[in-house]
Parts: sequence; C-alpha cells; structure tokens
Amino acid sequence: MFEIPSAPKGIPIAWKGHWYGRAGENTEPLALDKIDTIRSQSHLMDWTAQIVEDAELSDLSPEAIAVARRGFAEHNASRIPTETIESWTDEEFLRHAGLVTKRGITRACILLLGKPEASYLLSPLMAELTWKLVGQEHAYEHFGIPFILSTTRLYSRIRNIKIRLLPPGELIQREVEKYDQGSVLEAMHNCIAHQDYTKHSRISVTEYPDRLEFTSVGSFFEGVPDEYALEGHMPRSYRNPTLIQAMTQLNMIDHLGYGIERMNRSQANRYLPLPDYDLSDPREVKLTIYGRVVDEGYTRLLMQDTELPFEDVLALDRVQKGHLISDVALRRLRNKGLVEERRPHLRVAAEVAEATGTRAEYIRVRGQSDEYCCALITDYLKKHGHAGRATIDAIVFPSLSSELNDDQRRNKVKNLLGKLRKDRVIHYEPKGENKGWVLG
Repeated sequence: MFEIPSAPKGIPIAWKGHWYGRAGENTEPLALDKIDTIRSQSHLMDWTAQIVEDAELSDLSPEAIAVARRGFAEHNASRIPTETIESWTDEEFLRHAGLVTKRGITRACILLLGKPEASYLLSPLMAELTWKLVGQEHAYEHFGIPFILSTTRLYSRIRNIKIRLLPPGELIQREVEKYDQGSVLEAMHNCIAHQDYTKHSRISVTEYPDRLEFTSVGSFFEGVPDEYALEGHMPRSYRNPTLIQAMTQLNMIDHLGYGIERMNRSQANRYLPLPDYDLSDPREVKLTIYGRVVDEGYTRLLMQDTELPFEDVLALDRVQKGHLISDVALRRLRNKGLVEERRPHLRVAAEVAEATGTRAEYIRVRGQSDEYCCALITDYLKKHGHAGRATIDAIVFPSLSSELNDDQRRNKVKNLLGKLRKDRVIHYEPKGENKGWVLG
C-alpha cells in the first residue's frame, strides 16, 4: 500500500521538470491558469491562524489573559455581561476571542498572550518589538511576547515631554504632550496586526529627538493611507484576519480602518504635523509621528481656524513638508489664499505668515523678491563701479531661499544677471581695470 500526501499549499508539484493535471481518466500538462491558481493559495493562507502543535494553556501568561479579558469585556459590554465573561474558564474565554480553536492554540494566541519563554514555539519568527533611541543619547531595548503587554511597556520608554505653543493674539502658552499616547499605541498595534510574519522579522520603533518612526515588514495591504484619512476607507481583506479579529475583540484595534483617521485628527487637534507613511520600499511600511512643529505658520493657522476642512489641513501639511499635492488641492488652497509660490517651493501665503507672526521665518525660507536681489546688484555697482561673479554671488546668496542648494543659487544669480543685461541695466567688461559687471 502506498500513501501519497496532499500537495503543500501554494506549491505545484512537478515530475522530472513537468507539471501534470488530471483530465478525466488521463493526465495532461497542467494549464498555466491552474498553476497560477495553485501559487495564489499561499497568499490566501493566514499565518496567524495556524495551530501551534506543542502549545498548551500553561504557555500563556496569566497577566496577559487578565488584560485580554478586560479588553474583551469593554469591547463587548453591550452584548455580553461582564459577570458572564468572568465566569468563563481561560479556554472558554480564548475560544470566544478567536485565539483557540478545536484543533488547538493559534499562533495569534502565542503572539498576544504567550509567556516570554514560549517564544520558541514561533521559531524562526523573531517575535520582538524593538525600541531604539537615536540622538545625543543612544539606547535600545527589546520587548518580546506577550504583545498585549509589551506595547504599553515600550511606550513607557518613550520620552513624552510637554511642549509649549503660543496661540496668535494670546499671551498664555498652551501645553500639549509631544506624542499622543493613543496614537502611539494605535501605531504599534497596527504594526502587530499587519506585519507579514512569513518574513520572520521584528517590529521596530525608533525615537528621534523630533519624531517616532514605526517600521513593519510587508507592503501596505489594501489601498493607500489618504483613502483612510479622508474617505473613511474600509478594507475588504487583511493579511492576518485571525490576528486582527482577535485584537479587535480584545479592544486593541478597530478593524474598520478608522485608526489612521484618528491618528491624523489627533495630531491636527494638537496643532502638530500629520503622520507620514513611507511606502517607497514594497518590502516594508514606515510610519512617522512628529513631536515638534515643522512650520510655525501651519501650526498657528490651525490654532486660528479650528473649522478648517480636514482635506485642507492634509494638503497644507504636505506643503509645509515640501511634499507634492494634487492639482485640485493646489487650486483649492490658492483660491483660499493659503499658499503661494510655484512648485516645488510652495509656501504658506505671505498674508497668512504675517497674520501668524512668522514673517521673518517666511522670508528666510522663501527668499527675497527678484527686484530686491537686482537692487542689491545695482546698488553695489553704483558704489564700487564693477564686480566679478564671485562678489555678486556673495552679495545675493544670503537673500535667496534657504531651500536652494549652491548650484541652484548660482543658477538663480545667473538668471538675474541675464535679466539685467537684457534690460541694458548692466553689461560685462571682459578686459581692463573694470573687468567684470558694470552699470549701463
């Protein structure tokens, strides 16, 4: 008797380099569409739903289970009495939370509730959250399972000091926390929920003096962040549905897609830059939460106009960071007089900058007008008679935008000299004592 095991999911089986399929009583070469169907099975497999054969209830942390019960009771308060939840055994509770099935304990259960010493059950996965401090001081710490406890412990390492903001027209400063605790925990929980665990990588949280960066492995699974922030997009599928369903039941996340919107609005309500998602690397997602002001004009504008539509807040946030915005958003901001200059050097409009007390900063970043720079050149020539290119560069460079590099500044001066020569205000003397640029 021969026993032939079933083929593993996602892997078509070949014989001597050829794939075959059954056609009635015969075999024939396997069609390409069927090969693609088999290969796609691996993408449908939920890593977090798989049973850990050697796991037992004794491998779970009692403290983590107690925290999970409280979260479950809060989430289901409207339909299940707290007394009923407290009367369940641990196994009954875990079944209701979707972490244990009739076949055994899932990987999701070990991730969220497993004892630290039970991490070997998930090998070769590096089941860790890593906090790293970067700046004048350096430090790091690793946090293993259970993740339901580790996120709070990691948050306690973050230096969440108070920062002061001065509203326009007021003498008393407002104090806000550098980071909103709910947003930080939301970001960490989202990393846990959407990580691609088949890559066997850790989740990292890097703390810089002015921001937090959260990095998880795996592409952004569905849609783009703006759809969640503006349109209330609700995802139709997930990479780890078992884990996400359990985290929802334990009140750790909201799987309707409102988490990104909440983080954005929390930052706006605290007058700070909105979170950024970096999706440039398809192998990972990087989220940045800012803990300082980037452009005082943007911050003071939010303080002045608390009724500003959120789509305008999102567009202005991108302008202050030098990011691209759509043509539609740019027209809307121009019509409201909120921005000026041309791409890629869009800025908060001068009137807004003056109204918010940031005129000096605005001029420093935007630079002086072409007329002002031309006047600097002609005034110098009136006084000294002539000037070489290096001298003119030294005169004009301090008045140009601080965002321009040296090559761009030299090109700007070249254009100014060309304009003055075309208007016959100046000309170039190639020889003699007055070699260089002179008037007329």
